[in-house]
Amino acid sequence: MPKRALIEKRPWLVASLVAGVSYWLAAKGHVPGIWLIAWKGAGVAFLAAYAWAHHPSRNAHLIALVMALGAVGDMVLEVNFTSGAMAFLLGHLAAISLYAKFRRERPASSQKAAAIATLLGVPLISYQLTGRIDVALYALSLSGMAAAAWLSSFPRYRVGLGAMMFAASDLLIFARMGPLAGSAVPGLLIWPLYYFGQFLICTGVIATLRAKGEFSPQPGA
Repeated sequence: MPKRALIEKRPWLVASLVAGVSYWLAAKGHVPGIWLIAWKGAGVAFLAAYAWAHHPSRNAHLIALVMALGAVGDMVLEVNFTSGAMAFLLGHLAAISLYAKFRRERPASSQKAAAIATLLGVPLISYQLTGRIDVALYALSLSGMAAAAWLSSFPRYRVGLGAMMFAASDLLIFARMGPLAGSAVPGLLIWPLYYFGQFLICTGVIATLRAKGEFSPQPGA
């Protein structure tokens, strides 16, 4: 393959990075609301397009669905928090179904312990931060997704780490609803943890599926 610039080889990823990074800066400015909402959804929507457009595999399309539901959740959260959370919950369930197909055969005891701690700890911390059962129930889907990613055969320091970053981002959202309500820390960290977590998940899954022979590299893939 001739050496080309990243923008030529991975246009959807470049578009995603531009949208994701620039949104973090734009959110602190004075962009009109409707445009800012669309801008927010664009970063992960481009990841969905990347996973879908050039990777003709059912599993690639499943991670594209996960990203698409994340993009919908990003935008709907700005209008209705509960509806946005439901989009993310559906995305977590889709991700769990994907990770379950690629279970690691013999995970180490420490890896099992980390997954169990994540599965139980995230909902518990979420409830302690907010005092809300509905938040804890949502967090159970989040922790299930992160634990399943950690125990899957996808690269732990791409997909597993990305899932943990997603969980950390949501915990900061819940902290902002409670003890960190007046802190600037959540506003600085929530978006980069979430966006780059999704980026690692999507690219890690696609790279693994390609390595397993589910599809051949194509232009822009």
